[in-house]
Amino acid sequence: MEAVKRECILVEATKAFARFGFKKASIDTIAEWAGVGKGTVYLAAESKQDLFYQVLHREVVAWIAEVQKIVDPRVPAEQLLAQASLQGEAYLNDRPLLKQLLFGEAYKLMPEWSDRLDALVALGRHNVDNILRLGIQQGRFRPDLDVEATGELLLDLQLAYFTLHDRPGPDRQARLDRRRIAAFKLILDGVLVRP
Repeated sequence: MEAVKRECILVEATKAFARFGFKKASIDTIAEWAGVGKGTVYLAAESKQDLFYQVLHREVVAWIAEVQKIVDPRVPAEQLLAQASLQGEAYLNDRPLLKQLLFGEAYKLMPEWSDRLDALVALGRHNVDNILRLGIQQGRFRPDLDVEATGELLLDLQLAYFTLHDRPGPDRQARLDRRRIAAFKLILDGVLVRP
């Protein structure tokens, strides 16, 4: 299959899954929007689940690329973590399918794909894990830091923060900023090298 046609199918599938949800999005609609036959969609993906997985994979890779733009080894790793957190949060606001993956909704839709979805979530931690390793190399983070476990915990904390504290109100942004700063100070206290 031509790469351009495959990309078109994935773009339109992303739109359909975001608009209608996994269950209500149809292969017929995706084919129509992509300007291809239904059979062509099945050349790009073995099933609707496979197509959804490919869309999620594409979203994760785009998220990694977006956050990777700020990673500069000359910048202290703790600053990079803060920037990556803010940029990742902003990116998630516009990516409902990525949110479905990270908040566990995709697992409910496709429980038999849980191992592959776990791998996507782990892939999504790519930048955080790299920043943690960079912090160790810079001598700013503890050398005994368990990078993978800390990356998982940081992602969990960010998702909890994103979910639990995004209540509307006139002081919403000030409240979110205060909590973000407090959480970040708490995290850094555990990862920074002691003088």
